Amino acid sequence: MALAATPGSQGGDRAARLWVLPAAGLALTVALATPVLVVLASVFVPTEGAWARLAALTLPQYIANTIWLLLGVGAGVLIVGVGTAWLVTMYRFPGSRACEWILLLPMAVPAYLLAYTYADVLQFTGPVQTSLRGWFGWHRGDYWFPEIRSAGGAIAVMTFVLYPYVYMLARAAFLEQSASVLEASRTLGQGAWRTFVRVALPLARPGIVAGLTLVFMEVLADFGTVKHFELATFTTGIYLTWFGLGSPIGAAKLAAGLLMVVLVVLGLEQRLRGARRFHRTSPRPVTPAAQRLGGAWGIGALVACLLPAAIGFFIPGGVLVQMSLIGGDAAVGRNFGRLAANTFGLAATTAGLAVLVAALIAYGVRVGRGALPRLAARVATLGYAVPGAVIAVGVMLPFGWLDNTIDAWMRSVFGRPTGLLLSGTVAALVFGYLVRFLAVAFTAVEAGLSRIRPSMEEVAQTLGHGPGSTLWRVHAPMMKGSLLTAALLVFVDTLKELPATLILRPFNFETLALRVYRLASDERLAQASTAALTIVGVGIIPVIVLSMAIARSPAIARSPATTRAQRSQGRP
Repeated sequence: MALAATPGSQGGDRAARLWVLPAAGLALTVALATPVLVVLASVFVPTEGAWARLAALTLPQYIANTIWLLLGVGAGVLIVGVGTAWLVTMYRFPGSRACEWILLLPMAVPAYLLAYTYADVLQFTGPVQTSLRGWFGWHRGDYWFPEIRSAGGAIAVMTFVLYPYVYMLARAAFLEQSASVLEASRTLGQGAWRTFVRVALPLARPGIVAGLTLVFMEVLADFGTVKHFELATFTTGIYLTWFGLGSPIGAAKLAAGLLMVVLVVLGLEQRLRGARRFHRTSPRPVTPAAQRLGGAWGIGALVACLLPAAIGFFIPGGVLVQMSLIGGDAAVGRNFGRLAANTFGLAATTAGLAVLVAALIAYGVRVGRGALPRLAARVATLGYAVPGAVIAVGVMLPFGWLDNTIDAWMRSVFGRPTGLLLSGTVAALVFGYLVRFLAVAFTAVEAGLSRIRPSMEEVAQTLGHGPGSTLWRVHAPMMKGSLLTAALLVFVDTLKELPATLILRPFNFETLALRVYRLASDERLAQASTAALTIVGVGIIPVIVLSMAIARSPAIARSPATTRAQRSQGRP
């Protein structure tokens, strides 16, 4: 006869099961935090002579160029992102509804693709300058034309690719502002400009600062743009030091320096937010009625919204399509299938693992309900704020040490070498991707999990389900949309990642991003256009999903005037 468990033993088993997921999440956190910790620890490794000379000669240039990029791109995205967000939120003009999602399209284009395209179009032998010389009979030296391969060119390219981060969060902040606050400003004699500067802009500061921080992270992580424009920054220095000079310690120290810059940027974000709070005075704010712009003002607003999207998406997209139709990749029939299989296989594997790990960590935080699981989750998701080149160095160093240790042990014990088991493998590459993009999956999974009432878990526990069974059989079906969104976002981010892929990839292993980089570096952009269009085409998918999610958002109430205006136009 089977023995029934005593209440005490049942409680002990239940308590033990409840801590399984938090413990698993903590173990995953240690593994995922290792690359960042290794990079930080490299600061204490004794320096070598080559590194000392390198630091004295090039480090000041790396710092100066990085600061100029941050300042220039930051100013550009603030002007473009905040300005367009205010226009499409507060005004109605011809095409304003379409501009709401058109302004998001540059998110589908990696910055390095924009750099390759405009460098080819605007260089001395490109179609623009060639046409100018043909029309006016000019020769070299007869006219001035801005140099695209410069710090200014890099700032312009990154601005028109990255402004959607600020636009998206600034628009969300403007939508959440109450009409009564803005109307009170107008009744006090403040015009539209002063109301924007003195009321709307300060209230939207948290969202704008958050978007600006994301832009800074992307600027620090960029490799393809600055490499193509021949700018010496931390990311190009890391690659040159490791592969050009053969100094892993020097590369690690540069990576640590770049990580310090990242931490400074994150600290500045907290400082800019300050101790002030931006709470709403009403639980359900009513957005102000949009003002109509007609005539020249309406046309001007439409041009102001379409111009950033044209520069960041439509013009480079049209150039790539034209190049692909005229020339394209001659090896597309022979190698494109292999390239696509490598790229999509890596992206799909990373996306699946990222969703699984994010679900385990997020549910561990939910079940654990303590400070340690929350801290572990924060550390595990720090990788998204760390450039891919830094993560790649942090992965290579411990994996290389582990490979050498295993090889030495096998030689001494069995007399047989093992070679490289982890370094330069697909496993190392996927691990680097996972460290880099786990935060993307975690954010989406945590948002979906927060919408499920805790009572669902209590019911599942009374029916004999443990945490793992509850997560798989109860929560996963209910948050299917969040899981798919997380997988999609990680898939596309992995597809576009260049610096981590360039450093961690196995020998003779190529992806679409690497092929674009290699061909564009050899000034063969027409051949690179086929792989580039594939990346852009897949990158449009999350932009469409994001636009639909914003359009379906029911959190913001409409003012009576806005509702009446929309009904008069046949919109619900």
